[in-house]
Amino acid sequence: MAAFRYLWLSFDPLVLIPRPETEVLVQAVLDWAEGRDALSALDVGTGSGAIALALATEGPFERVVATDVSEDALAVARANLGAAAPGAPVDFRLGSVYAPVSGERFDVVVSNPPYVGTEERDALDAEVRDWEPAGALFAGDGGLEVIRPLVAAAPRHLASGGLLALEVGAAQAAAVADLIRATGGLGEPRVARDLAGRERIVLAERNPIVEKD
Repeated sequence: MAAFRYLWLSFDPLVLIPRPETEVLVQAVLDWAEGRDALSALDVGTGSGAIALALATEGPFERVVATDVSEDALAVARANLGAAAPGAPVDFRLGSVYAPVSGERFDVVVSNPPYVGTEERDALDAEVRDWEPAGALFAGDGGLEVIRPLVAAAPRHLASGGLLALEVGAAQAAAVADLIRATGGLGEPRVARDLAGRERIVLAERNPIVEKD
């Protein structure tokens, strides 16, 4: 077991152990959510369930949907829900990116997606490269293979004024900000730094949706 914010969660080789950067990501979402109520959130690529469970237990979220492409990872996440946060309003679903939530919108879309480029494999610490699940780490050349569709479809799954919050690689923030700027429907991105001062969190809000008469 390991601590994640105020929770004690179980991990095994099937899921990535969250880093301190992910706690910063959660705090950024909670700061945005402060003063709001009855919010909904989508956690894409939930792994152990850490982000979803933290938001459901610390923030004003009445509904959290958490997705993952791995049924094994979801089994770990469901076990953590039962052991660490029983009764938390989290719904786990199997599928890639937004496939499990077709037609749904949320106040927050948050993700710690795979973002390590395959070309970086040999430079990783052996304990990470050899023991962490590859599917939770690597995302093609450049590491943006999952982030691109996450950003591109975010406006279709965010409520008006809703927040997109992503953890990214240490050298990816500028590229991800450019992807957001190129995506219609999202406002100017903001970049936050992790505890080591690296640009690791990218945030953007959904532009207000104008209702037509």
